[in-house]
Amino acid sequence: MMSIRVIFLGTAGSVPTPTRSLPAVLIKRQNEQLMFDCGESAQRQMIKAKVGFHKKTNIFISHMHGDHVLGLPGLMQTMALMDRQKKLEIYGPEGIKHFLECVRETLPFGLTFPVEIHEIYGAGVVCEEEEYVVEAAKSNHVITSLGYAFVEKPRPGKFYPEKATASGVPEGELWSKLQHGDTVKLTNGQVVSPYDVMGSPRQGRKIVYTGDTRPFKGFVKFAADADLMIHEATFDDTLGEKAEVDGHSTPSQAAQHAKKAKAKKLVLTHISARYSDVGLLLEQAQKVFKNTMVAEDFMELELPLPDS
Repeated sequence: MMSIRVIFLGTAGSVPTPTRSLPAVLIKRQNEQLMFDCGESAQRQMIKAKVGFHKKTNIFISHMHGDHVLGLPGLMQTMALMDRQKKLEIYGPEGIKHFLECVRETLPFGLTFPVEIHEIYGAGVVCEEEEYVVEAAKSNHVITSLGYAFVEKPRPGKFYPEKATASGVPEGELWSKLQHGDTVKLTNGQVVSPYDVMGSPRQGRKIVYTGDTRPFKGFVKFAADADLMIHEATFDDTLGEKAEVDGHSTPSQAAQHAKKAKAKKLVLTHISARYSDVGLLLEQAQKVFKNTMVAEDFMELELPLPDS
């Protein structure tokens, strides 16, 4: 496994600005990519960011507000025009399937690839791959909304060749089996398990994306120990009452979440158009949680594989 790249394709809240497109965050991991929300012009942002349209792709929609979902029709049409063949999987709350069915009925463009739509009705694992899962949590916006956590499964511990040799395991295929977690039996009948020659399992990486939400019960546990927390901060602290009414969070609230969850890094996004200068948002968050950044369109973060 290699580094993960997180690309912020769109970082605005509700309406685009000259420098910010609508919400879309892309996780690039080996030969696949996961997109969280898909605001208008997402495909244009992908072109500018030089990410492909042909990789294995899963899209996760947080809620059915236009700024988070209206990019899907254009993206799907662009993928078809680019002759995409791989299946596209889309996850989202109730309503996502009906929305896309209506689009396909009223906009007669043909797709060159299969589309599988998964409506999410509860919390828990919604997507499981060989090396990671994506979990959903019900958040606290003004309509049904979801937060997501990308969580890599633990990796095998470090392999110690000297322990394998001392246990009588010949180098080659049996070493490989041990490294992949299989117990092996030697010609003399001795059984050697991975625990005999390897260290403790190593935790994978965790990225949490809140979508639009007020603070909500259970989030700290859901986001615990995140390597990266991507949290909306639509309004600054002085507009806390407006944030509450509109179903959003402030920088201090996002920072409190990061601090309580023991996250390693916090990135604020979904920035209101009223903030051409994000210095105030950053200052308010950093008073609570120092390792905070404010996302900008096309900002990239790299999460290397931890050694332990």
